[in-house]
Amino acid sequence: MENKEILQSQQWRKFQEAVGRKTHFVENDDFSASIVEHSLPIVGKYMYSPKGPVLKVESRKSKVESFFAELIDLAKRENAGWIRIEPESDQILETIKENISEKVFKAPHNMQPKEIFVLDTSKTEEQLLAEMKSKTRYNINLAKKKGVIISQNVDRGAQNVKYIEAFLELTKEMAARQGIVAHPEQYYRKMIETLPEEMLKIYVAEFEGKIIAANLVLFFENTATYLHGASSNENRNVMAPFLLQWQAILDAKESGCTRYDFGGVRITNNSRQTTNNWEGITNFKLGFSPNTKPIEFPGSYDIIINPRKYAVYRGLQRAKAFAVRFRR
Repeated sequence: MENKEILQSQQWRKFQEAVGRKTHFVENDDFSASIVEHSLPIVGKYMYSPKGPVLKVESRKSKVESFFAELIDLAKRENAGWIRIEPESDQILETIKENISEKVFKAPHNMQPKEIFVLDTSKTEEQLLAEMKSKTRYNINLAKKKGVIISQNVDRGAQNVKYIEAFLELTKEMAARQGIVAHPEQYYRKMIETLPEEMLKIYVAEFEGKIIAANLVLFFENTATYLHGASSNENRNVMAPFLLQWQAILDAKESGCTRYDFGGVRITNNSRQTTNNWEGITNFKLGFSPNTKPIEFPGSYDIIINPRKYAVYRGLQRAKAFAVRFRR
């Protein structure tokens, strides 16, 4: 099957292996599943198919059953308690449920964003600018006027090392400022080392000789994906993140990508209101095309392989959630 999802790709499996995770790949004419093994204390391992499996809704029942039998046999051989999947649509989720005997439950949390914001980069530069919020367009121009310079790594030389270190430092700074947990430093280093340089680009914004913002953008098939970003608390008035995204969008157009995936957003009740944790980042992303509707997915679901292990896992999750609420 032709695969257009980076998280289901061979390149992403190679990166996951570089950070110490075992991977698998199951495939036939109508289906494919890239699998990453994860391990948890007490309950042991489970299998995760990020943004997968990939399958055709119109496939024959016998082929669906055969594919999932192979997937479930793999999980049993590897002693996994469950398989976490992320169907592309409710229709595909129902197809899976109807063709396996194992129980399928909604996971206690989503591994990937349930809603993503994707810009149509097949439009002209003029159209893209015209469709932005006026404030977003103003901030892009302001960053230019203030003298913000956008650069990207072109090889794995000394300049690339400078950009990597700047990105890592800004990530630490931003995580501390916002009270969030970022990936370990080694995770980002392995990603940059493992993924091909023509695929993963580091964009940096410099102001008065200092890097004040940096983004990791992934180019795969017809999509450029904004993976991770960080910015300094200093010089926020020069609006560097707006120009940083705009340059990546222009580069995506030039490279032939027709989609620019901003990643996760959170919309509530089909309005532009968001929860407090997501409000800022959602409003920032939506500013690039406020009339574009985010794409919504069913979320993460678990195919239960070992009911006992899964019951223990869900019990631990409930206890953890209670402890968090209690501390508040």
